[in-house]
Amino acid sequence: MAMEDEIKRGTAKRKSALVMEILQEKTTVAEASRSYDLPPSEIETWIDEAKRGMENALRANPLDIRELYEKQIKRLQEAYGEAMLELRARKKLQSLLGEDEK
Repeated sequence: MAMEDEIKRGTAKRKSALVMEILQEKTTVAEASRSYDLPPSEIETWIDEAKRGMENALRANPLDIRELYEKQIKRLQEAYGEAMLELRARKKLQSLLGEDEK
Protein backbone atom coordinates (compact mmCIF):
# COMPACT_ATOMS: atom_id res chain seq x y z
CA MET A 1 0.00 0.00 0.00
CA ALA A 2 1.40 3.41 -0.95
CA MET A 3 2.02 6.06 1.72
CA GLU A 4 -0.63 8.21 -0.01
CA ASP A 5 -3.28 5.53 0.57
CA GLU A 6 -2.08 5.03 4.13
CA ILE A 7 -2.44 8.74 4.96
CA LYS A 8 -5.90 8.91 3.36
CA ARG A 9 -7.05 6.00 5.53
CA GLY A 10 -6.12 8.26 8.40
CA THR A 11 -4.83 6.20 11.26
CA ALA A 12 -3.53 8.27 14.15
CA LYS A 13 -0.01 6.92 13.64
CA ARG A 14 0.08 7.95 9.99
CA LYS A 15 -1.49 11.34 10.65
CA SER A 16 0.97 12.03 13.45
CA ALA A 17 3.90 11.09 11.21
CA LEU A 18 2.76 13.62 8.61
CA VAL A 19 2.15 16.29 11.25
CA MET A 20 5.64 15.71 12.67
CA GLU A 21 7.15 16.14 9.21
CA ILE A 22 5.35 19.48 8.90
CA LEU A 23 6.32 20.63 12.40
CA GLN A 24 9.94 19.64 11.73
CA GLU A 25 9.72 21.62 8.46
CA LYS A 26 10.55 18.56 6.36
CA THR A 27 7.47 19.39 4.29
CA THR A 28 4.74 22.01 4.18
CA VAL A 29 0.97 21.82 4.44
CA ALA A 30 0.74 22.75 0.76
CA GLU A 31 3.18 20.02 -0.30
CA ALA A 32 1.45 17.41 1.86
CA SER A 33 -1.92 18.49 0.50
CA ARG A 34 -0.74 17.98 -3.07
CA SER A 35 1.14 14.76 -2.34
CA TYR A 36 -1.71 13.04 -0.52
CA ASP A 37 -4.63 14.72 -2.28
CA LEU A 38 -6.00 16.09 0.98
CA PRO A 39 -7.54 19.49 1.62
CA PRO A 40 -5.10 21.81 3.42
CA SER A 41 -7.80 22.56 6.01
CA GLU A 42 -7.90 18.88 7.01
CA ILE A 43 -4.14 18.77 7.53
CA GLU A 44 -4.25 22.06 9.45
CA THR A 45 -6.94 20.57 11.70
CA TRP A 46 -4.64 17.62 12.43
CA ILE A 47 -1.83 20.06 13.32
CA ASP A 48 -4.11 22.03 15.65
CA GLU A 49 -5.28 18.82 17.33
CA ALA A 50 -1.69 17.65 17.75
CA LYS A 51 -0.69 20.95 19.35
CA ARG A 52 -3.61 20.75 21.78
CA GLY A 53 -2.63 17.19 22.61
CA MET A 54 0.99 18.16 23.23
CA GLU A 55 -0.07 21.05 25.45
CA ASN A 56 -2.29 18.74 27.48
CA ALA A 57 0.42 16.07 27.76
CA LEU A 58 2.86 18.62 29.17
CA ARG A 59 0.48 19.98 31.82
CA ALA A 60 1.24 19.28 35.46
CA ASN A 61 -2.19 17.61 35.69
CA PRO A 62 -3.21 16.47 32.20
CA LEU A 63 -6.89 16.49 31.40
CA ASP A 64 -8.27 13.21 30.25
CA ILE A 65 -9.57 12.94 26.70
CA ARG A 66 -13.18 12.75 27.82
CA GLU A 67 -12.86 16.01 29.75
CA LEU A 68 -11.24 17.69 26.75
CA TYR A 69 -14.06 16.55 24.47
CA GLU A 70 -16.70 17.61 27.00
CA LYS A 71 -15.17 21.09 27.18
CA GLN A 72 -15.07 21.32 23.39
CA ILE A 73 -18.70 20.15 23.12
CA LYS A 74 -19.76 22.72 25.71
CA ARG A 75 -18.05 25.53 23.75
CA LEU A 76 -19.70 24.36 20.53
CA GLN A 77 -23.12 24.12 22.19
CA GLU A 78 -22.74 27.64 23.56
CA ALA A 79 -21.78 28.97 20.12
CA TYR A 80 -24.72 27.15 18.55
CA GLY A 81 -27.09 28.58 21.16
CA GLU A 82 -25.83 32.10 20.51
CA ALA A 83 -26.24 31.63 16.75
CA MET A 84 -29.81 30.37 17.20
CA LEU A 85 -30.70 33.34 19.42
CA GLU A 86 -29.31 35.74 16.84
CA LEU A 87 -31.23 34.02 14.05
CA ARG A 88 -34.49 34.16 16.02
CA ALA A 89 -33.92 37.83 16.86
CA ARG A 90 -33.33 38.65 13.18
CA LYS A 91 -36.50 36.81 12.13
CA LYS A 92 -38.49 38.61 14.83
CA LEU A 93 -37.12 41.96 13.69
CA GLN A 94 -37.97 41.16 10.07
CA SER A 95 -41.54 40.29 11.04
CA LEU A 96 -41.89 43.47 13.12
CA LEU A 97 -40.56 45.57 10.26
CA GLY A 98 -42.84 43.76 7.80
CA GLU A 99 -39.99 42.55 5.64
CA ASP A 100 -40.46 39.41 3.57
CA GLU A 101 -38.14 36.51 4.34
CA LYS A 102 -35.56 35.93 1.64
